[in-house]
Amino acid sequence: MQAACAAALAPAVASGAGRPWPVLEGAETPKLCLGVSPNLDAAGMRRIKQIGVDYVLMSGPPIPWQEAELRARMERFKAAGLTICNMMISGFPNTIYGRPGRDEEIEKVQQSIRAAGRVGLPVIEYNFYAHRLVEGYYEELGRAGAGMTAFDYERVKHLPPLPGHRAYTLEEMWANLTYFLKAVVPVAEEAGVRLALHPNDPPPAISRGSGQIMATVAGWKRLIEIVPSPANGITYDCGVTRELGEDPIEVCRYFGSRDRINHAHFRNVRVRKPYEQYTEVFPDEGEVNMFEVMRELVRLKYPRWIYPEHPRALDADREQPGFSPFYPGGGGYVGEVYNVAYARAMLQAALSS
Repeated sequence: MQAACAAALAPAVASGAGRPWPVLEGAETPKLCLGVSPNLDAAGMRRIKQIGVDYVLMSGPPIPWQEAELRARMERFKAAGLTICNMMISGFPNTIYGRPGRDEEIEKVQQSIRAAGRVGLPVIEYNFYAHRLVEGYYEELGRAGAGMTAFDYERVKHLPPLPGHRAYTLEEMWANLTYFLKAVVPVAEEAGVRLALHPNDPPPAISRGSGQIMATVAGWKRLIEIVPSPANGITYDCGVTRELGEDPIEVCRYFGSRDRINHAHFRNVRVRKPYEQYTEVFPDEGEVNMFEVMRELVRLKYPRWIYPEHPRALDADREQPGFSPFYPGGGGYVGEVYNVAYARAMLQAALSS
């Protein structure tokens, strides 16, 4: 009888049933986070904690960042059980366009990085668009009328430069980024801060006449070689990767194996024409194998943060007073709950497999 029972239990133990549960995030695992307003109130913080999220990201203050202001912000969230893991830095247009005044801007960015290091902020995210082609977004209705965010380059590919701007060549933009990276990456290394440049999203190669440096995976690879350092990395976005027609798993492996994924975005898309026509959809219905993406991040021992972003528009959010999505077809808190629950299941499954 004992032998029979042991034989019956063996498959269950071998399949993982004997492992401790629940599988939790830890220092060596990916961790989920959500984007929030720096001014989020106590009720908003409680809503984040209620769905099992302990980390948040947000936009940073105007540059140069001040240590006292950063510390006060981090302590306010910490008191609610939330750790700020990432802030977006901006406010350096002369640097992006290579105009007079960029050295003064870069000095402010350097000061900001040093302040971030002193308060223990691990990641600073940034963009380097000549122009972000958000004019090409529009709402598309998905299952049961849920809002999707679609993009069509045909709508916007002939738009001229904005007033006061000109068209910038791709090599001009690379030269401007190189100047910036050589000035700030050594400072980030010394401060113990990682920089994460987000890929172009939407990703057409030309936006209002200007070349877009992060519009191809080849561009992402070029970025990390300009100043070889773990402090000089990318925000890996599996959705954008698929928008380019690339394999999200292969791309994840390339950058993750080099320790250059300094932040990650977790979302899904359906692509009609790479670079030009696609729809952002619920994470369970797009072309990206989300479980394989999560499993690859776990296999690579990626220890930083994953943002299940771009919630879809659900009626429960639309019915809220003052609902105003950031993107056409975008959602709110209820959509975020869906995304977090899905990503948590993927993460626990990946950690258990």
